[in-house]
Amino acid sequence: MSKKTISDSEENNILRHEIDSLKLINDKLINDLLVANKVLTFKEEQRKRAEELGIANKENKNQEIINKELEKLSKSAKLASQYSLSLIEASRDPLITISPEGKITDMNEAMVKVTDTSRENIKGTNFKDYFTDPLKASEVYKEVFEKGFVVDYPLTIKDNKLTDVLFNGSTYKDDKGNILGAVIVARDITEQKKNEKELIEARVFAELATELAEVAKAKAEEAVKSKQQFLSNMSHEIRTPMNAIIGFTKVVLKTDLTDKQREYLNAIKTSGDALIVLINDILDLAKVDAGKMTFEKTPFKLATSISSMLHLFEIKIQEKNLQLIKNFDKNIPEVLVGDPVRLHQIILNLVSNALKFTNEGSITVEVKLIKQNEEKVNIEFSVKDTGIGIEGYKLEKIFENFQQASSGTSRIYGGTGLGLAIVKQLVESQGGSIEVTSEPMVGSTFKFSLEFQKTKEVTLKEVDQIEISYQNKNIKVLVVEDIALNQLLMKTLLDDFGFERDIASNGKIAIEKIQDNNYDVILMDLQMPEMNGFDATDYIRNELKSNIPIIALTADVTTVDLEKCTAVGMNDYIAKPVDERVLYSKIIKHVQRARLFDVAKKENSLNKQIRQTNLTYLLSKTKANPDTMMEMISLYLEQTPPLILSMKESLVNQDWNLLHSSVHKMIPSFSIVGIDKSFEEMAKKIQAYATSSEQTDAIHDMVLTLDEVCTQACKELKEEYLKLKNNK
Repeated sequence: MSKKTISDSEENNILRHEIDSLKLINDKLINDLLVANKVLTFKEEQRKRAEELGIANKENKNQEIINKELEKLSKSAKLASQYSLSLIEASRDPLITISPEGKITDMNEAMVKVTDTSRENIKGTNFKDYFTDPLKASEVYKEVFEKGFVVDYPLTIKDNKLTDVLFNGSTYKDDKGNILGAVIVARDITEQKKNEKELIEARVFAELATELAEVAKAKAEEAVKSKQQFLSNMSHEIRTPMNAIIGFTKVVLKTDLTDKQREYLNAIKTSGDALIVLINDILDLAKVDAGKMTFEKTPFKLATSISSMLHLFEIKIQEKNLQLIKNFDKNIPEVLVGDPVRLHQIILNLVSNALKFTNEGSITVEVKLIKQNEEKVNIEFSVKDTGIGIEGYKLEKIFENFQQASSGTSRIYGGTGLGLAIVKQLVESQGGSIEVTSEPMVGSTFKFSLEFQKTKEVTLKEVDQIEISYQNKNIKVLVVEDIALNQLLMKTLLDDFGFERDIASNGKIAIEKIQDNNYDVILMDLQMPEMNGFDATDYIRNELKSNIPIIALTADVTTVDLEKCTAVGMNDYIAKPVDERVLYSKIIKHVQRARLFDVAKKENSLNKQIRQTNLTYLLSKTKANPDTMMEMISLYLEQTPPLILSMKESLVNQDWNLLHSSVHKMIPSFSIVGIDKSFEEMAKKIQAYATSSEQTDAIHDMVLTLDEVCTQACKELKEEYLKLKNNK
């Protein structure tokens, strides 16, 4: 048998064996796969577990952090709560929490103290029970829960003091917005109400004090008016007979008399002069006290003025064998602007005082320049004597009213004790100062300083230096006086001057005489029956349109009447009893000035052919355009009348700044409407006077002239305006 042949059975066995081997291998592989899968699954589970463990670990760490933060927050909240609680407890104002039912749920220590009740006893009690007005207290907490807040609600806590409080409160809620209760703070306003009460009382007292002060002021003003009226009446009643007594005494002294008659008449004159000095002192003191003393600003020569004033004392000084020493600083400008009358009054009082108390030695009057600039000078005046002197402790009161060096001074030396009081007030009212040094039995020195303005104006001749000249006979005077004795005196004086004169017993008769006669000047008494001097002057100025000089004859030299004199248009005044030299000088001064202005006005009228305007310049500038001409004229007519009124009123009121301003605004229009150049120069002079505040008669006359010129110019321009309008 051959080797290559294999039976079928063997082949099958081999195949079966191989298949079984393959199955074993397959089973092993499957088993290995299952094992591997399990291993993988286990590892996956291990990995997931590991991850879970990592996450859990992190969460644990985070929780620890959170717990620590929560612990910190808890501590902060606890501290904040304690801090807030400490603030609440530290508050001096009572603080409470209440439920919606009005029960107190909590409070601070201030509430415990103010009610004097423990916390345990306060909790759960009704809010309203702690106040004097329970109804109002109920309204408070109801308002809180209704509105959510309450502001400054007034209540009074029932405690030992019944404390007044203002309540402020608001509700508080949970996290869902439900209202849990309300917090209310009571602010103690006891001190505030006390202050308010005191303020109200102070206001009431202040108002009461103001009312009392106003009543007192009114009474004081009424008293001043009454005093002024009394002094006015007293002045008039005393001066009227004194005018005749002193006036006729002077007249009789000029006649041939025996020595005995002359002695008696001199005694009468001396007594009359002394009485007038006393009246003047009382009236001056009243004017200063009432704030009515006025001071002029006129140019005068200081050296000449003082020299002529001291000349009055020469006879008395010689009689007492005294020496009068005068020292005048040559550096003082020759002409100054001030009030020479008041300066005379001051020095006269001081020299009279020195003469009265000096029996041997000398009286020295010294005037020296202290300082100066381009506009003003300051001058010191001193009066030194070698008299009885004044004790040191009495120097402080020497300038008081009715004060003298000793109780026996008046008895021994005479006087009222008013002189130095008036001197002090006259000096200080002008912005000056005065002082005194003295030593008993050695002498006294009075020094005062005053400021004066410089000026380039030429002074008018001083009244005291005008000699009566019998060459001025061409003057006619109208005397308006109701008292027969004074009429006789004025006739006598005017006859002595060589003047013509007429007499009128009242203002009504005077007006009739003025309409029938020509007078150079009027001497006008103020107090007369039927028509007084004020009404008569007003009629003369406004109805008769007359600028005749009018000089008031007044026994009342108080400021009230003098202001009225100026207001109605009087040029000057003379106080009774009349000094013949003053009377003569004032008549001459006003007559000469009036005549000069009359000449100037006549010359101007001739030159202007009775017209005040010339429209040549206006025609040239407007090229004769009627519309432009009418516009320019209309502007002049609109602006000028108010300026004229302002100019006149400012002169009456002595408002020099307004006067300067009014005239300044008028000047540019003069050349436009062709008013003569001379009136422009006059207007500039008015400005110069106003700048130096010089209350002279010249400024009064120039204002009147300018008033007439500008009024006439307005009348002419109205006519021109109508012509232009009608010709269009």
